[in-house]
Amino acid sequence: MHKKVEDIKLYINGEFIDAHACATFENINPFTNEVTNKIAEGRSEDVNKAVKASKEAFHSEWGTMKVAERMEYINRIADLIDEEVEEIAILESLDTGLPISQTRKMAARAAENFRFYARMVQSKLHGESYPVDDEFINYTVYKPMGVVGLITPWNAPFMLETWKVAPALATGNTVVLKPAELSPLTANKLAEVIDKAGLPNGVFNVVHGFGETAGGSLVSHPDVEAISFTGETTTGSTIIKNSAETLKKTSMELGGKSPLIVFDDADMDRALDAAVWGIFSFNGERCTANSRVFLHKTIKDQFVEVLKERVTNIKIGDPMDPSTQLGPLIDKEHFNKVTNYIEIAKQEGCEVVQGKVPEEVKAGNFVPPTLLLDAKNDMKVCQEEIFGPVMAVIEFETEEEVIAGANDVKYGLAGYVWTNDIKRGHRVAQAVEAGMLWVNAQNVRDLRIPFGGTKASGIGREGGHYAMFEFYTEPKVIHVAISDHHIPQFGK
Repeated sequence: MHKKVEDIKLYINGEFIDAHACATFENINPFTNEVTNKIAEGRSEDVNKAVKASKEAFHSEWGTMKVAERMEYINRIADLIDEEVEEIAILESLDTGLPISQTRKMAARAAENFRFYARMVQSKLHGESYPVDDEFINYTVYKPMGVVGLITPWNAPFMLETWKVAPALATGNTVVLKPAELSPLTANKLAEVIDKAGLPNGVFNVVHGFGETAGGSLVSHPDVEAISFTGETTTGSTIIKNSAETLKKTSMELGGKSPLIVFDDADMDRALDAAVWGIFSFNGERCTANSRVFLHKTIKDQFVEVLKERVTNIKIGDPMDPSTQLGPLIDKEHFNKVTNYIEIAKQEGCEVVQGKVPEEVKAGNFVPPTLLLDAKNDMKVCQEEIFGPVMAVIEFETEEEVIAGANDVKYGLAGYVWTNDIKRGHRVAQAVEAGMLWVNAQNVRDLRIPFGGTKASGIGREGGHYAMFEFYTEPKVIHVAISDHHIPQFGK
């Protein structure tokens, strides 16, 4: 199931156009390391054009459109995504190396992102009113900001693009999307879907390109009111610095080094399933991956024996094969980064246990599922985000010790606790410094809850009313006098 795809243009003001400089870059297939297609490379001139179109669309139509009419467009986008789910899944798999069985589920979830925010805006986007001493009524309304810049990652591109685009558009903002240059195919597909949905020109724009040029221009543009970014922590820090001059609102969903803690009374089979899936699905390229697994000393040996068996059984292969469980990493540079960390683990004293990459797929950027045994939490491989199918296994003895270890890292995105002592489950979950914790559960979440982290894992939250009220809209307070209240008469 290998698909030929056309070269990709920018999408600005309702048109698919070449970049101003007519520059392009090659999009490489991570499974074959051959060129998939060429992508128009947007730069500052293209960002300026997209922002101008977006600002005009906001003021002329989209920002003042009746909510019911705007939601018709949002629901139409969802319907069109449903019609294109298989095409989107194939493009995503082709572009990222993610197994097709996983991209199908991700594509199906994307339509719900739009429907969810259509429902939320119609039912929840309302303010408060406060009568004051029979003299005033104060009330709030939530207004869209204008042009928002969305900078999205390559690890689950379509799902994460729609997760930002849906609330941004539903709340009445207009959008300039700068997708990751390593995964442009489904961002272009989203542009095709939105174009087909008939949104007014300029409401949604896509500028492909590189972070330093296209991304940097978007962040520094004075007419962009906010930047939402998902990606690596160092880049997020740079974006915050560069957006400060124009006082932009920012939302940062950054890296993670999330702990999964297994106590000796846990349901071992379920904890094993969750631990293996949580690091080896998405090819290990997942911000919430349980890359540090803390095992109680009395169950460690038994747990590790099964882990060893699991990593040798995980099906490695062609991402387009429905039976594949682990595909290639996004590109050669990332492959080299991950394999270098595995070498560092050996130097730091870890026993490295790996699955085997079949000979027939060696052309791809495959890192086999990897266990770093006998790891210590202060090792480099336990402190830095590897972002690949690599699990460090750390032994602990007491609850206090494992909480301290889980927290002794600069990140704080997610955490997982496995125990049948429900008091301890709550206690440890509340003690772990992370934005999201799961107790006796894998990484399953409801769209209504906030998503985001603490410490170096980010600033702000996405999802639910947090996206609507805290990021994509601004509260406006209206004070209305309902009686002739006293006004001081200076100078009379």
